[in-house]
Amino acid sequence: MTTNTSLTAPDVRAREGFDPQLFEVLASLEPQNFWFKCRNRLILWCLERFSPQLRSFLEIGCGTAYVLSAIVEHYPNARIAGSDLFPEALDYARRRVPRAEIFELDAKHIPFTSKYQAIGMFDVLEHIDDDVRVLEQVRNALEPDGMLYLTVPQHPWLWSPADDVAHHQRRYRAGELFRKLELCGFRVVFSTSIVSLLLPLLLVSRLRQRWFPSTYSVLSELAIDGPVGAICELVLRLEIACLHLGWRWPCGSTLAVVAAKQ
Repeated sequence: MTTNTSLTAPDVRAREGFDPQLFEVLASLEPQNFWFKCRNRLILWCLERFSPQLRSFLEIGCGTAYVLSAIVEHYPNARIAGSDLFPEALDYARRRVPRAEIFELDAKHIPFTSKYQAIGMFDVLEHIDDDVRVLEQVRNALEPDGMLYLTVPQHPWLWSPADDVAHHQRRYRAGELFRKLELCGFRVVFSTSIVSLLLPLLLVSRLRQRWFPSTYSVLSELAIDGPVGAICELVLRLEIACLHLGWRWPCGSTLAVVAAKQ
């Protein structure tokens, strides 16, 4: 099922940070990029653990629907929807997941009440200036027993030109995000860092970007493949395998959180 419904004020896109030209790049590179592939593995594992009988799911900020396509495949009987602030992304999303309901939405003004069993925001919340308002809106859109799934960039000390180019408002501290979730009526039931074993290499890369900002290229970072990409993917798969055994990574470039509506 698809729809062209728009729930977004036209001027909002000018204020919220993202470059719509990146959607074409993302659509072509996500399936080959180790980070996007392993993040999907992590998201599906979290859904299996905390929403095993998933009936309905909304992804806010679905972009080109790379995550959504994996969820649709994994839960063929669930009602799946995806939304984004940018109509440029929705054309890719509709082609990638024709079974899902796809629509334009401003996350600060969600017109649903108790509609979804689970809502996901994957590397989206950091782009939005008023993240507390968004969390309040998401809580209202969840069913009474609803679950929120989040990934966000972590550690302000990792800030670099990559964050500027991505139009991030912030990189989170874990405690900061947990307090905001509690303030908005959520209870954190699971959290872990990810990209932990690769953190030293990432820090060197970010420092290099700070010292030589003109050398940074979004395309070169997204297009990491070949032996380097294969090794990075192997390391991240090892990190996720450790989560299955009960290990929680204390630090890493990304923070993954599952929170229950109180």
